[in-house]
Amino acid sequence: MQERALATRSLILLGAARVFNQFGFNGSNLALAAEEAKVTKGAVYFHFSSKLELAKAVIAEQHRLVQEKIAENNRDEQRALAVMIASCQEFANLLQTDTVVKAGIRLTFEGPTFGLDVAGPYIDWIADMTQLALTAKEQGDINPDVDAKAFAMFLVGSFTGVQMVSEIISDRRELSKEIKNMWWSIGNTVFSEKARSDARISTLIEGPLEPLTPPEMA
Repeated sequence: MQERALATRSLILLGAARVFNQFGFNGSNLALAAEEAKVTKGAVYFHFSSKLELAKAVIAEQHRLVQEKIAENNRDEQRALAVMIASCQEFANLLQTDTVVKAGIRLTFEGPTFGLDVAGPYIDWIADMTQLALTAKEQGDINPDVDAKAFAMFLVGSFTGVQMVSEIISDRRELSKEIKNMWWSIGNTVFSEKARSDARISTLIEGPLEPLTPPEMA
C-alpha cells in the first residue's frame, strides 16, 4: 500500500475509533467515521467495505498498539513478574489516554451482540501471561503451587472486570490506582516470600505488601 493510502487509512482508523468510542457499534456508521476523519465517504469505502470490517480493523489496531507498547516498555526487564505487573499498568494507562485502545475495548465487549468473534486478543493475552507466570515461578517470584494457566486466566479476568467497573464509576480516572490495588490483593496470596519483600516489586505496586490494609481507594 502506498504511503498516502496508508496515511489515509490511519486517519480513518482514528476517526472511526472516536466515533465507536462515543456511540458504540450500533450508533456508528461509515459516514460519521468519514466526517470525523475529515475524508470522503468514498475514501472510507476504498479501505473498508462495511462498518463491521472497520470495527474489526479498530480492534486489530488496538491489540497491535497494546502489544507494541508493552513490548517496548519491557524490552530490558529480566524478571517475568515485573513484566506482568508493568504490562497491566501500561494497558491501564492506554485505556485512560488512547482513543483507539478505548474504542477497541468497547467494540470487543460489544462484539458478541453483532456477531463478531473477539476471542483472539484474550487468547493471546492469556497465553502471554501463562508463559510469564511459568517463568516467574522458575525465578522464584510466584509460589510453586500456583497453576500458571489458571492464574493467567484469573489475572486477565480480574483486569477486565476492574477496568469495566472503573469505566462505569469514574470513566477510568482512577484505573491506574485500581490496577495497583488489584495487584496488591493478588500479591498477598500468589507472590513468593522473596517477591513480597522485594523493593522492585513493591515499587511497581506502590508500597510494601502487607496483609489486611490495602491502599486506600479514592
